Amino acid sequence: MANNNSHGDVRLIGAWASPFVMRPRIALNIKSVEYEFIEEQFGSKSDLLFKSNPVHKKFPILLHKDKPICESNIIVEYIDEVWSSGPSILPADAHDRAVARFWAAYVDEKWFPNMKGVITAASEEEKNAAVDQLKEVAVEMEGAYGETSRGGDFFGGDKIGVVDIAFGSMLGSARAIQVRVGVKLLDEEKTPGLVKWAEKFSADPAVKDVLPETEKLVEFAKLLSAKFKAAAASDPLRR
Repeated sequence: MANNNSHGDVRLIGAWASPFVMRPRIALNIKSVEYEFIEEQFGSKSDLLFKSNPVHKKFPILLHKDKPICESNIIVEYIDEVWSSGPSILPADAHDRAVARFWAAYVDEKWFPNMKGVITAASEEEKNAAVDQLKEVAVEMEGAYGETSRGGDFFGGDKIGVVDIAFGSMLGSARAIQVRVGVKLLDEEKTPGLVKWAEKFSADPAVKDVLPETEKLVEFAKLLSAKFKAAAASDPLRR
């Protein structure tokens, strides 16, 4: 990776399995920015994290010249603005930028909660409902891809953009769910464009070393599922 760190020291606080942490990592790679990855341990949070994000107390947190920037999509936009000499992540056109922000937010509002719902489901019924919702969201994203890609490989056209980063960061977890549940969330019949997009995105040099191996995520999902089930079992208000 080329050293494009003229704006000062860059550190990123996060965890390897978090799709939200993958977003700034991919953005930094696109911009060829060298950074230190400060990894948080599963089940605990560091003093640096609490100090850097006292409001939400969660990662990712970008520390640029020791100044914290929080929330993954905000961090990605910050990276795009500060390291403006690298490839642009957000569209130059104001309307295209607004559309891209809409779909990036849609991923967080509709895709992630249901993906988490598959892992934390207390019953088969809950799990199947979450899977059905994910399939519906995938069809919506297929439509968005067709409209915004304009014939290119990515939502951003010929290069990776903010929607690619937002949705693509979820691909590893989606593949892990596929292994656990045995259901394809992206398939050739209903989402042929996304199937090809996912292959191109995952193979991109800025992405391929950031997305975790599916097997590792499957094991991590098992740990999360066990944790949530244990918490549910000990909750006297849950029936």
